[in-house]
Amino acid sequence: MSVLKSWTGGMLILLALAGGSRAETTVSQSNDPTAVAEQGLMQLLFQERVGLQSVPADRVAAITAAPVPRSWPWQRETTVEAPTVINASWLALQPRAHGDAQFECLAQTIYHEARGETLQGQVAVAEVVLNRLDDPRFPKTICGVVGQGGRGGCAFSWTCDGRPDQAADRAAWDQAAKIARAMIDGAPRRLTDGATFFHTIGVRPTWTRSYQRTAQIGAHTFYRRPLQTASIR
Repeated sequence: MSVLKSWTGGMLILLALAGGSRAETTVSQSNDPTAVAEQGLMQLLFQERVGLQSVPADRVAAITAAPVPRSWPWQRETTVEAPTVINASWLALQPRAHGDAQFECLAQTIYHEARGETLQGQVAVAEVVLNRLDDPRFPKTICGVVGQGGRGGCAFSWTCDGRPDQAADRAAWDQAAKIARAMIDGAPRRLTDGATFFHTIGVRPTWTRSYQRTAQIGAHTFYRRPLQTASIR
């Protein structure tokens, strides 16, 4: 009986030290396996609490803080809040957009690849470029992504189609430039679900067989690599 009282008293002390987190738990005197598991859980909670109390407050704040959005060396600081959705009315209120070489590469891609598309279609193409930028398998600048070659071709056809790159349609260029500026400045990418590839609906490249289709917007179909999950062996 003295052993039982000692064991019971130890459990009550453990519950008190754990701060009452499981105050409704009762001490079992049976050989039920769940009782053993309950004891192990209480010991784990106690050890975890002791460990957390030894961590400095500033360290706890650092490891629990929300991640800071990734920024790029060429991305300008702006006091203009990026829109939650790029629409025609918001775009019409924006001043004529300007920027550095990276901005020019994105604006050129929107203009040459999608100026005949709807506003959403143009934003979707911009999303693909920036999604590639976030993927470690692609170059780390917008111009690097846009100018990338491979498999005997170009990532974006306008860069090697032999046609002049000068924008002839001023209104279309102004819109493409505003979209590029907004996307670089942090406008959300919600149209293509992470797509890093697209093609026009008039063709069916062989690579689409192994990629996941994410969206159909205007004359373009968008894809991303299939998500991979870790396998247990």
